[in-house]
Amino acid sequence: MLTVGDKLPAFDLKAVVSTDPKTAFTDISDRSNGGKWRVIFFWPKDFTFVCPTEIAAFGKLNGDFADRDAVIYGVSTDSEFVHLAWRQNHPDLKALPFAMLADIKRELSSAFGILDKQEGVALRATFIVDPEGVIRFVSVNDLSVGRNPQEVLRVLDALQTDELCPCNWQKGDAVLKPAA
Repeated sequence: MLTVGDKLPAFDLKAVVSTDPKTAFTDISDRSNGGKWRVIFFWPKDFTFVCPTEIAAFGKLNGDFADRDAVIYGVSTDSEFVHLAWRQNHPDLKALPFAMLADIKRELSSAFGILDKQEGVALRATFIVDPEGVIRFVSVNDLSVGRNPQEVLRVLDALQTDELCPCNWQKGDAVLKPAA
């Protein structure tokens, strides 16, 4: 599995950005949104129970991430057509403000090293990638446990200070200063 300090792997995937079939599809690559922070989170399968709770929670925080010059990409091993159908049919996903990437060939999931060995789907993995394409945060949950997007935002805030941030640090709190 890729970890902190590794480079974002090259990728070029189809993505869904709306519920309108005429404008829903676009291409997203590792070069998209260059110069921005990227939050890339994976979920196992569309049309499941835990996944939409996380996806909707990231969607509600999209403006907060954008305020920090970060773009969110959600990824699963489902096709772009499955993503579109899910967005069209799930009330919490209809107005989703970020792209859902289709890793149907499992290329990106494999490159990150986050395919579940038993199920063959992406684990609940989250990566924060800095503007230079370096992974700065990694978190992976069991398939049955949803993650906390608010914590991902907190870590992004801490990384962007480029300072020493103590346990439970929140944006605006004092940072640690090493002894001189």
